[in-house]
Amino acid sequence: MNVVVDLNRCQGYAQCAFLAPQVFTMHGEESLLYTPVITEDQDERVRRAAAACPVQAILVGKEAGPGAR
Repeated sequence: MNVVVDLNRCQGYAQCAFLAPQVFTMHGEESLLYTPVITEDQDERVRRAAAACPVQAILVGKEAGPGAR
């Protein structure tokens, strides 16, 4: 499954890094690093992370396909 983060929208709240640390990590205080393709076992955690994002900067699955944001 694909994941896309709008890094212009991301404000570094790090909720995603807390909920899905194998996919999202903070580099410094404000820079987010993430894995754009995830495995099925990470699906639920990543969906929860996307839902928890205060600025809705994370797209998952079909929303994160070609042409996303």
